[in-house]
Amino acid sequence: MKTLLRSDQLSCPSWVAKIEKSLMSHQGVHYAKVHFTTGRIEVEQDADQTSREELVRAVKQAGYAARIAGV
Repeated sequence: MKTLLRSDQLSCPSWVAKIEKSLMSHQGVHYAKVHFTTGRIEVEQDADQTSREELVRAVKQAGYAARIAGV
């Protein structure tokens, strides 16, 4: 399953790796890419193991607010 998140708070490119690492630490996440300039966060995950809401919480744990794109 592919999930798109958005964050309007990305203020420092050095946090990209921290956010990606936080997302990748969740079971079932196969891919996580943060696009610093647009605030777009792409995640591919097994929905049976990691929900979209868990992805939002993972970004929050890294220090940034995020929302599911389109919501």
